[in-house]
Amino acid sequence: MDTLNADPDATVDGDDHRARQVFSGHFVPVTPTPLPEPEYVAHSSAFFKELGLSDNLALDEKFRQVFSGDISATHEPMRQVGWATGYALSIYGTEYTHNCPFGTGNGYGDGRAISIFEGIINGQRREMQLKGGGPTPYCRGAEGRAVLRSSVREFLAQDYMHALGVPTSRSLTLYVSKSETVTRPWYSQDSCSIDPDVLVDNPVAISTRVAPSFLRVGQLELFARRDRNNAHPKASEELRMIVSHLIEREYKSDINQNLGFADQLVELAKLFRQRLTSLVANWLRVGYCQGNFNSDNCAAGGFTLDYGPFGFCEIFDPWFQPWTGGGEHFAFINQPRAADANYYMFWKTVRPLLVEDADALEQFDQVGRGFAEAMQQQIQKMWAAKLGLTEFNPQIFKKLMQLMTHSDVDYTIFFRELSHIPDDVSALKKSFYGKTSQQLDEQWQTWLKSWRGLINDGNLAEISTTMKQINPKYTWREWLIVPAYQQAMQGDYTLVRELQAVFSHPYDEQSQDVEDKYYRLRPSAFSDVGGVSYYSCSS
Repeated sequence: MDTLNADPDATVDGDDHRARQVFSGHFVPVTPTPLPEPEYVAHSSAFFKELGLSDNLALDEKFRQVFSGDISATHEPMRQVGWATGYALSIYGTEYTHNCPFGTGNGYGDGRAISIFEGIINGQRREMQLKGGGPTPYCRGAEGRAVLRSSVREFLAQDYMHALGVPTSRSLTLYVSKSETVTRPWYSQDSCSIDPDVLVDNPVAISTRVAPSFLRVGQLELFARRDRNNAHPKASEELRMIVSHLIEREYKSDINQNLGFADQLVELAKLFRQRLTSLVANWLRVGYCQGNFNSDNCAAGGFTLDYGPFGFCEIFDPWFQPWTGGGEHFAFINQPRAADANYYMFWKTVRPLLVEDADALEQFDQVGRGFAEAMQQQIQKMWAAKLGLTEFNPQIFKKLMQLMTHSDVDYTIFFRELSHIPDDVSALKKSFYGKTSQQLDEQWQTWLKSWRGLINDGNLAEISTTMKQINPKYTWREWLIVPAYQQAMQGDYTLVRELQAVFSHPYDEQSQDVEDKYYRLRPSAFSDVGGVSYYSCSS
């Protein structure tokens, strides 16, 4: 709020909660709408410790007041007004505006996410954002709330992804209202409908998510579009300001501040490419599918952002897609292509700032042209590591993908069992959902022999240990998450906290009780069930 431009049409006091067009400025000052009768659900103890905060703070009355949306309890240097930002939408490199209620693209942005804090804690910049904090000018006519179901999912997922070692926004706290509900379409019990078939009253919740910034590729795009269209006299200046802000918030420690601006943009392109390709390779490593990887869901800092229609692959399917509206273009195996499209929009956005420096522009373009190759290198490096190999072997990999698909293996359990480096296929059958034929068993045996032949030169015990640090034992299984948020809706948060504990150590061997409950194949009763094996974006 100190370094960027506020929308000149905004109110000073933040009372700006109706959907409207925002034509300029980097943010809109807006106050959150407090939860009535807020109740504590959970906090991330690990993250509190990182921040140097006492666990007791999550139960403190004033702390709860602020992080359930009532920021009147704050005092200087915090302000009693937060901020929401606009952004543009591109899907696979195609720009869209019709999602905006005005058909102009000037009404799309943080419809229910309001940042309330930014500061440096233990040498790291943190921005804290309330998701479900009430309507903003970008709310598109909605009430700006998040339901407890989606809030529990996002809260747990951010904690889990961090424990997996995958760059992500972080979970701080989760509070629920004991009296306010909203009605959302969802699935009836054991529904096989693709689309939600009932309306459900949900408790509303506010989760606080934390990141160095919440700058998105789509947010940068908005300013490039305004510049391209000469939308207002300061359009070009505001584009330069938001890109400079990105460098300051996300890349300051990696980019030499003594470089000229053009050279900094070349470094930015290299660093974002490295972060984004590494991120997507990590997603594939742990079986994660973003589900809706538009440019507005692509963090310009190169971390996982916006846990809406996401899921984790159980039965291995390269075309796994948890979101009913996602289609194959956002399927598990297509995430590198979606990342490429998002990087292209980043490149297209920043490029106008370099038109007066031919040398820097050529370097910048060269970085952009190298995205697909950089992505392939990261993915091959990841697959080699998952298999305990020092380098990628295309023949071994191709045959493995065929066998995994034909055998209906559980993605996580298979690679964890493989990490024991078995010499017989029977040791892997714990991960198989169906029975295999003798012919298929023989193919597996041949593959195992070939694979072991590639690693036999190494210390098998050390390779096994390393593989177990890459292939998690415990994964997100939606059929185990559903009971947690269903019980939470009844005021029982026991399962939420149990999942937190299990997810905080996903690579470790845990107790036998935990293994029996969480390290197992999905029961057939949960196959093709709405809200479990697939779901709408309703949140």
